[in-house]
Amino acid sequence: MTKSHTQASSDPLRQIRWLTYMMFFMFAMTSDAVGMIIPELIKDFGLSMTQASAFHYAPMALIAFSGLFLGFLADSLGRKQTIMLGLLIFSASCFLFAVSSSFNFFLVLLCCIGLAIGLFKTGALALLGDISHSNEEHTKTMNKVEGFFGIGAIVGPALVGVLLVQNVSWTYLYIIAGVMCLILALLAWRADYPPVVKTTEKPASLATTMKMIKNSYALGFSMAIALYVATEVAIYVWMPTLLQDYTGSWPLLATYALTIFFILRAAGRFIAVWLLNRFSWQGVMTYLSLGIALCYVGTLIGGVDWAVGLLPLSGLFMSMVYPTLNSKGISCFPVQQHGAVAGVILFFTALSAALAPLLMGMISDYFGHVRYGFYLATGFAVILFLAMLFNYFRDPSASALEQNNVVTN
Repeated sequence: MTKSHTQASSDPLRQIRWLTYMMFFMFAMTSDAVGMIIPELIKDFGLSMTQASAFHYAPMALIAFSGLFLGFLADSLGRKQTIMLGLLIFSASCFLFAVSSSFNFFLVLLCCIGLAIGLFKTGALALLGDISHSNEEHTKTMNKVEGFFGIGAIVGPALVGVLLVQNVSWTYLYIIAGVMCLILALLAWRADYPPVVKTTEKPASLATTMKMIKNSYALGFSMAIALYVATEVAIYVWMPTLLQDYTGSWPLLATYALTIFFILRAAGRFIAVWLLNRFSWQGVMTYLSLGIALCYVGTLIGGVDWAVGLLPLSGLFMSMVYPTLNSKGISCFPVQQHGAVAGVILFFTALSAALAPLLMGMISDYFGHVRYGFYLATGFAVILFLAMLFNYFRDPSASALEQNNVVTN
């Protein structure tokens, strides 16, 4: 099936791209700062580690729910309306952090934030297909979007650190994010979004999403992304605990290992555009996934002395895996289904982000040390490499990507 897009002037498209970049930046500011907030929760509310970890798992579970059961709204309700709905829920939830000091109330607000993220993220991911003129451009734009997410992942924890040093509550992070989100909602309301071409097919619905789960392309890319996410969250959830045992010659590197990881991940996503202009995405995915696997295998061989350098370095290899796989998975389908497939992929992304660290923690508790959890993460990394090796030689999505390649009038 051939798709067409209404060619908009460059200015509106540029504005919409920047709005999308800033949405992902803001999302990362809050989601990746949770690791800095959890110790404060334990201290302020007398929580156990399991109780405090709900600040990570609860929003991820709601993101997964929202992606799976509400992702179709981006196709049926519209990209703009779905994005604005998510932004407004996100903003209102952030402002409500100022009216209570109850942990349970905070948890409810985080669930609302997770629901909102699922809405505006699926809307934004579907929108990328509307403003991209080809699958290649779609993949490059996706890497730029995730690059801004990477910057937000650096800014958020740093901002929490500054607030805590100044004896200011961490809840102000959410107030700041709420103000940003309200501004983005206003700009989104004023922006002219390109229309999605209507077809004679039935309107998108929850049934569309459920049917999508059975599709081999949606399921295959979702599984590959879930494997990647499992290797990534192992770093920013459990690496600081692993490096507590470090007593070697690079104590400063151990102290800032997580920051270095985030910086390399963000920088690599901008370098990805250069790589994709010169090499096939299948080959790049193979070599980068090999780099991730070697970093994990090296950690198992060399222990914490090697982990202090290898695990932060893995951020450079991880940088473009998620956005590229996400883009290719979405691009296997017509633009009219991008919201539904983005929701399916987001469901598996969030589910993996919630379950993988939990399984690592359970294994570490059972065997008595966090390093045993990294055996599981290494297994995920090796399987991801084998999947990318299969993709390189067999290229199973080639026909779907060619059939649904975006063309302009």
